[in-house]
Amino acid sequence: MRVTLHRALALLLASALPVATLAAELTVSAAASLTNALRELAPLFEAENPGTRVQLNFGASGALLQQIAKGAPVDVFASADQQTMDEAQKQGLVQAAQRRDFASNALVVIVPATAAKSPRAVADLADAGYARIAIGLPASVPVGRYTKSVLEAANQWGAIEPKMIGANNVRQALDYVARAEVDAGFVYATDAALMPDKVRIALTLPATRPILYPVAPLAAAPNAAMAQRFVEFLTSPAAQALLARYGFGRP
Repeated sequence: MRVTLHRALALLLASALPVATLAAELTVSAAASLTNALRELAPLFEAENPGTRVQLNFGASGALLQQIAKGAPVDVFASADQQTMDEAQKQGLVQAAQRRDFASNALVVIVPATAAKSPRAVADLADAGYARIAIGLPASVPVGRYTKSVLEAANQWGAIEPKMIGANNVRQALDYVARAEVDAGFVYATDAALMPDKVRIALTLPATRPILYPVAPLAAAPNAAMAQRFVEFLTSPAAQALLARYGFGRP
């Protein structure tokens, strides 16, 4: 009887071990332009926090916000603009006191590497030689809103909007240009740097407002404590150094 009981206890403990060693999952929804940097940062965070596994979900900031608002189980949200995070705060999805700016970027115009010419000014994009221009959809893609703002300030939005090939996120705009499916495109400098053999930067544009990336733990984060730790990690010297390697500036 005692042997049987011991065996039963041993089996019970053995079956419980995998459960005990399962990693705590941290889900991070982040702007598409952060893809490469966060894929390298995630293992560093996991190494500093044994037992935690980071799940990354990338997309246009506006689309990610819609997912979160509909109940997606997300712990951390990193947006490519303040407007989207402001909306998340307005909806009570994040708290003002917990959001942080952790990176900055620049807006550029790119053309295919094989293009015979490059625009020397934004106004050049109104020329007939630039018939198709990749621009993130302003309604949901931050780079699209930055682009529209810059073009409006230059009195060029009316001339260029009819040529717009809408992109669902900044990486799609980059791909359109890299495959020479469009004559030019508006992306972040960090994205253009990923494909130096496929695209070249024609113009670096002065943004009408700083391009800052905010991050915040979700108010209803399933793993709230670790979510706050991840936010703090993004502002650490190690994380900032890696972000700089990918071309991001300090906030």
